[in-house]
Amino acid sequence: MAGKLYIVPTPVGNLDDMTPRAVQVLQQATFILAEDTRTSSVLMHHFGITTPMRAHHKFNEHDTVNAVIEQLKGGATIALVSDAGTPGISDPGFLLSRECRNNDIEVETLPGATAFVPALVNSGLPCDRFTFEGFLPQKKGRATRLEELKSQQRTMIFYESPLRLVKTLQQMAETFGADREASVSREISKLHNSTHNGTLAQLIDHFTATAPRGEIVIVVAGCPEPAAHKVDKYAQFKQKHKIDNKTNLHNDEKD
Repeated sequence: MAGKLYIVPTPVGNLDDMTPRAVQVLQQATFILAEDTRTSSVLMHHFGITTPMRAHHKFNEHDTVNAVIEQLKGGATIALVSDAGTPGISDPGFLLSRECRNNDIEVETLPGATAFVPALVNSGLPCDRFTFEGFLPQKKGRATRLEELKSQQRTMIFYESPLRLVKTLQQMAETFGADREASVSREISKLHNSTHNGTLAQLIDHFTATAPRGEIVIVVAGCPEPAAHKVDKYAQFKQKHKIDNKTNLHNDEKD
């Protein structure tokens, strides 16, 4: 009987955000796949989890995925964690989940922490329709991607490093317009978490004067919808009525 893969979110900041079920799954797994075993060992030690860990990250996942699939086929219960947040969201996880699907292996993702949801809600921008863009290309393709998003009407969410934040905001201002509403959240769920709202121009000024630190989430308002063109459904009738009146008036003058 095939085993099961659990995808387990871990706190992005405060360790108290870890759910009791996530702890239980990690304790009962055959082994844990961790993005960085050194980082995850702090979390495991805090919750008294002694399950063996193995490294599973973007540099080795293509080489190790087949072996993991074979172990799952053999009945192993495996838990996947990233350094913080939900695996697969800008972290390793998609490849293994896809291969499980291709091999009819059950996958269950536990609900839990991810940085972009609190940042989106904190922003005060529309949450009903949004697009998650993650990290933009660092060099090649960045300007092209921003240009493609210029007319995007949904709220847009990006991850960024503190070192590139100001430059990214400047590029967004050049493409979207300096008056576009936006929000920058940093250190979600940590001691010094903060959210700054304003136009892209105002955020550039703020973070130029105050160097940002920590993990960054940028939320940008979508492109305003064009003004609706009102269609007068009686226009054709009015035009015909106008012509008829003119014709009648002309006939009256002849009489």
